[in-house]
Amino acid sequence: MSIELKKFSLFFKQMDFLPFPRHLAGGFYGLYIEPQSTPPPDSARLLFSSWIFIALFLPVTWAAYYFLQRRTDRETALTWLIVASLFFYGWFRADYVLIILFSMLVNFAFGSMLQKKKMRKVNKNRLLGFGIAANLGALGYYKYAGFFMETVNALSGGGFSVPHIVLPLAISFFTFQQIAYLIDARRGETEEFDFRHYLLFVTFFPQLIAGPIVHHKEMMPQFMKRGMASINWEMVARGLTIFIIGIFKKVGIADHMGEIADPVFEMAKNGAALTFFEAWLGATAYSLQIYFDFSGYSDMAIGIAAMFGIRLPLNFFAPYKAVNIVDFWRRWHITLSRFLKDYLYIPLGGNRKGNFRRYANLMITMLLGGL
Repeated sequence: MSIELKKFSLFFKQMDFLPFPRHLAGGFYGLYIEPQSTPPPDSARLLFSSWIFIALFLPVTWAAYYFLQRRTDRETALTWLIVASLFFYGWFRADYVLIILFSMLVNFAFGSMLQKKKMRKVNKNRLLGFGIAANLGALGYYKYAGFFMETVNALSGGGFSVPHIVLPLAISFFTFQQIAYLIDARRGETEEFDFRHYLLFVTFFPQLIAGPIVHHKEMMPQFMKRGMASINWEMVARGLTIFIIGIFKKVGIADHMGEIADPVFEMAKNGAALTFFEAWLGATAYSLQIYFDFSGYSDMAIGIAAMFGIRLPLNFFAPYKAVNIVDFWRRWHITLSRFLKDYLYIPLGGNRKGNFRRYANLMITMLLGGL
């Protein structure tokens, strides 16, 4: 079941309290659900918790990967992972595979130029700026083009047509991941001259849809290390255990909490007056739903990757145990917070230039993170 951000707004409207705009709330929770574009329904996606994924896609992909590792060579096995990952991504809409392929081709070209030793520093900075702007521009178009046209029509009284845009799956994740790659390439912290390896870095299916946001320098050395042709049964066992725990969180807790929360928010949407008990029941159930949904997907991603011998970074660490809002940010969507801190907040100056710049930098970081 999708986590719809409108539930969050409807509850607080019922309570006559809406702490921040709906489109910014998505950034707060680390959930990329867009009010101005249409996200794909769960029924159209190849979900980790679906039977077709568990019984068919995952075992076939895993068995073929290790078979190719042992009977052919590493590059053939990695190519199989790329094909499987693109199939996984294109399950919703095959034509959107072209979008992610084009994005990867453009960013790989930018990264290759940024790695050139002879290019002048000023030209590298300009190229990096153009690359980041191009990525954010594409992200903004798919998420907010409809909202922009609606706003223009409302302010001018015009009748411009409003495009109906179906949001490419995981566009925020693969866009931020590639921006981080461009910055790392400009800093000389990573390099990649094989387009197939770059494709695998971006599309590796356990982390493609819901994160974590990974770095090239922490992923590709794992695929390239010796011994990957041999199955690490200890990692497979650990990965399978974590995967099962994640499924239980998603299917056994989150989805059932959604069944409790849905009727309450539907009542609020229809203008019904909620009782004290109903309002708190809906809010509590929804809080548990979003918690265990994201926690479950994070566990499943780590578990699946471990079955392939790959360690993904921790992305969720009991945020409801946080002692303050800063601690909460460090625990919920950890890799997104890392990206925002390392590639936005600190380069903007962080807290090193006085309180005014500090708060301005925080605002810019949160606004861009909300994309």
